[in-house]
Amino acid sequence: MAWETIRKEATADANLVDYQAACRGFSWATAAAALDGLPTGGLNLGYEAVDRHARGPRAQLCALRWLGKDGSRRDLSYAELSALSDRFARVLHGLGVGPGDRVFALAGRVPELYVAALGTVKNRSVFCPLFSAFGPEPVRQRLSLGSGRVLVTTRALYRRKVIEIRSDLSNLEHVILLDGPSDEAGLLDGPALLEAAGDAPFTVEYTAPDEPALLHFTSGTTGVPKGAVHVHEAAVAHLHTARVALDLRDGDRFWCTADPGWVTGTSYGIFAPLLAGVTSVVDEAEFDARRWYDILERERVTVWYTAPTALRMLVRSGGELAAGRDLSALRHIASVGEPLEPETVTWGRRHLGHAIHDTWWQTETGAIMIANYRAVDVRPGSMGRPVPGIEAGVVRRTPDGAVKQVPDGEEGELALRMGWPSMFRGYLGDPARYARCFADGWYLTGDLARRDAEGYFWFVGRADDVIKTAGHLIGPFEVERVLVEHPSVAEAAVIGKPHPVAGEIIKAFVVLHVGHADSPALQADIVAFARRRLGAAVAPRELAVVNALPHTRSGKTMRRLLKARELGLPEGDLSTLENP
Repeated sequence: MAWETIRKEATADANLVDYQAACRGFSWATAAAALDGLPTGGLNLGYEAVDRHARGPRAQLCALRWLGKDGSRRDLSYAELSALSDRFARVLHGLGVGPGDRVFALAGRVPELYVAALGTVKNRSVFCPLFSAFGPEPVRQRLSLGSGRVLVTTRALYRRKVIEIRSDLSNLEHVILLDGPSDEAGLLDGPALLEAAGDAPFTVEYTAPDEPALLHFTSGTTGVPKGAVHVHEAAVAHLHTARVALDLRDGDRFWCTADPGWVTGTSYGIFAPLLAGVTSVVDEAEFDARRWYDILERERVTVWYTAPTALRMLVRSGGELAAGRDLSALRHIASVGEPLEPETVTWGRRHLGHAIHDTWWQTETGAIMIANYRAVDVRPGSMGRPVPGIEAGVVRRTPDGAVKQVPDGEEGELALRMGWPSMFRGYLGDPARYARCFADGWYLTGDLARRDAEGYFWFVGRADDVIKTAGHLIGPFEVERVLVEHPSVAEAAVIGKPHPVAGEIIKAFVVLHVGHADSPALQADIVAFARRRLGAAVAPRELAVVNALPHTRSGKTMRRLLKARELGLPEGDLSTLENP
């Protein structure tokens, strides 16, 4: 199938209509002026997210609409969220927790988690989210590496994940339970502490823009987790990208499906929509196709930010679930987490009324760096073009350690010119590793990409995930993207399998669409389809049909697990795998 640009007429009400003009006229100083700043000077992420709205015309606007998995719901206005986060900040202050101290959170999508995040940064402490599905060892590892003084969690999660490792956490002084008292000794009753904190406003002290505010751990595919440090000034990039990449504006109802334990669920599930002054929809439940359509329809969601894996699951569930739904409020759909196949982009246009707009960024970048924009032409399969204010290039490293940009159309490492506000400011306790990420004024992302003549970027793969077969370097995604174009294939993943002659051969794992049955003839047809599109050197040599592919809870396909199973190797602690 030939994928053509989806041409768009400039949408007059879009936040970004003329891309080139927006890039020419942009300055980060102007973007920063959209925030209020503290009355005493400086910039505080929590104050900008809720307090400035609570003191103005948005005070009674719903900031957070929470949907419980049991059918319950709760609305919190900006004024209420400001007051509750003030209380949490006073709780921390009363415990002697101050600027720079790290407050970890291990909880699902519950309102109390959002209150804790906002109160933590208002107290000038550092908020560190943990994924609630982690096992005890990943929790222990991150709390230890981050020298966590406070852990905010629930009774059930404490018993399942923390109690057995508590004695190993020498820096952990306080455990605050979000859902009340416990029989275990040494645990703090969160609701009681908030009640005792009273209603007096919390005065946010002067906060330097480059003070640490967030700590996100990312392990990539191997090694000890890296703690990426982000600062309060990240608020500038969060708000800017919320407006230009996600098209958020007054009156919106925004739904980010990412778990708050990951950087997307923090940057765009907590802070960005609040900075933009919109209503954020939060669903406690896990993915269910019918429930998700219900939420889009019933809550009149206007902007939806989700993961390619979730979209592929909707594709597999069939277009009939979307048929007859009133999705007229929906204005913009964007995706994040891993590359988005062209077929999913166009499926969205057919069944949801909008093409899916892919975005690209990393834990280290702190905010969206490259995107497809609502009123700008979309090239299905492309990452899009850099956000105004971001300079991106495709480079190769030279023998002397410098970097050199490559011509358009050639593959190289995706690099970003240093200096955007949400750029991470270090790896916790590992300055040497941080320094290796930069060269000649560029941040080197570790992702392979190419840029076309019109400035659109195309993802090839991770530099450490490339398959080397018969002298060719193959990015897994370029093979997977073609496989899902076959009418029977809903999802695909490929790995390099050791081979005595070729070094590695490509093996593909595919999930079929509902209604398609596995057979030798179908497998042969899929392989032949790939050979016609990719050529014999790049197409899979082996193929297996599976019921499901393994994913991290944040959506990325776990190729390492597929390879371990294929080779009969130990799978290790897979709960440490993660992505933005």
